[in-house]
Amino acid sequence: MTSTTMSESKFEGDFAFVLLISCVATIGGFLFGFDSGVINGTVAGLEESLNMTQATRDTAVASMLIGCAIGAAFAGRLSDLFGRRTMMVMAAAFFIVSAWGSGAAFGPWDFIVYRVLGGIAVGAASVMSPAYISEIAPARFRGRLSSIQQVAIISGLFIAFLSNYMIQQAAGSAQNEWLWGFDAWRWMFWIELLPATLFLVALMFIPESPRFLVVKGNTEQARGILSRISGAARADSKVNEIEHSLANDHKPRLADVLASRGILKPIVWIGIGLAVFQQLVGINVVFYYGAVLWQAVGFSEGDALLINVISGAVSILAVVVALALIDRVGRKPLLLVGSIGMAVTLSILVFCFSQAQMVGGSVTLPGSIGLIALLAANAYVVFFNASWGPVMWVSLGEMFPNQIRGSGLAVAGFFQWFANFLITLTFPIMLRTAGVGLTGAYGFYALCAAISIFFVMRAVRETKGLELEQMTN
Repeated sequence: MTSTTMSESKFEGDFAFVLLISCVATIGGFLFGFDSGVINGTVAGLEESLNMTQATRDTAVASMLIGCAIGAAFAGRLSDLFGRRTMMVMAAAFFIVSAWGSGAAFGPWDFIVYRVLGGIAVGAASVMSPAYISEIAPARFRGRLSSIQQVAIISGLFIAFLSNYMIQQAAGSAQNEWLWGFDAWRWMFWIELLPATLFLVALMFIPESPRFLVVKGNTEQARGILSRISGAARADSKVNEIEHSLANDHKPRLADVLASRGILKPIVWIGIGLAVFQQLVGINVVFYYGAVLWQAVGFSEGDALLINVISGAVSILAVVVALALIDRVGRKPLLLVGSIGMAVTLSILVFCFSQAQMVGGSVTLPGSIGLIALLAANAYVVFFNASWGPVMWVSLGEMFPNQIRGSGLAVAGFFQWFANFLITLTFPIMLRTAGVGLTGAYGFYALCAAISIFFVMRAVRETKGLELEQMTN
């Protein structure tokens, strides 16, 4: 019986168990989202309390992304040595330290250090959670289970936006004192201690990836896990498939991503393209600078944070749509529809921002233009989260052969976070640059979304329904 036929036969495993351990892994995604979104409502408090200049503020906001690139670059290789679950445990510990330290910081540079530590955790979780899920999930459910990662990421963003808004409303402003005499913005960071601690504890009760165990020679332990995941009848054949895929190769190493002439393998370039285009469309500008963006076109602090909450809720609904469709229509069609939708909605935003006017010393969008911008921005978020948001992580988690999965994820993850860093760092610069502003910035993102249409059409391979052992270079 072939792998594909087997994947289409009656499922005999414990789906509740598979779902449970997948959900535990995606708490890392929740923290990824929370840590990315929490900075959104704290910028004004950071500037005032820590005496930050605009340049220092921009560095502080982007500093987490340096850690993300480091975490993503090293997590894949370290997980090949020590295990997927082990790296998630390390990420959970870093989340806890970062959440406490970011809220406790009393100067810009110690704040930046703690944000970098948080970034390392986010980078590690961003590649380890989808890798772990793809390696424990049966092929017929893998797309939907891997998409839970994006649901978790967006849920983390939503909860960060919601908690920031509620704390701001309770305190009156992020700069004001709140509970026990501490500034409200500090509590925005400390809220993360709750899910971070839950993640660390829950990880102690899930198994290691069976594919990692086979690589390390722990075949019987892997067979026991696979028996529960896929059923006893499937476990033996699955172990044989994994062993066969590794039989003619050496243990995984970072150099495996290179072709014979010392350049990256084509599949790795495709992974890099997916990772980079997900950032070049500018989505994290909305995540990190959403409040700044909406205040820049005339909304109050409270209204800007409320818009973030609405966008977060809409994002969750969009990811649920992707979760329902990804194993039915496939990865490539969703990416293509998302690219087209984002190119159109970003172009509408470019037009809206080009109509901005100065009224009483403040920037505003005239007439109905503000409403159109708000609707276009939320439509853009819907297209992203119903396509590139979840599908990029699903594809990266499953597109690489067993031999290079950890290393391929490390390389693609590094480029993803480096692109994120560049987009986040350059947005406030473009915002303040005469002749560029929001119009120029969003014009660049719209152009990248349009280019991504051709990238998907020409380069992306469909992986729907395939076993991981069927992936090739």
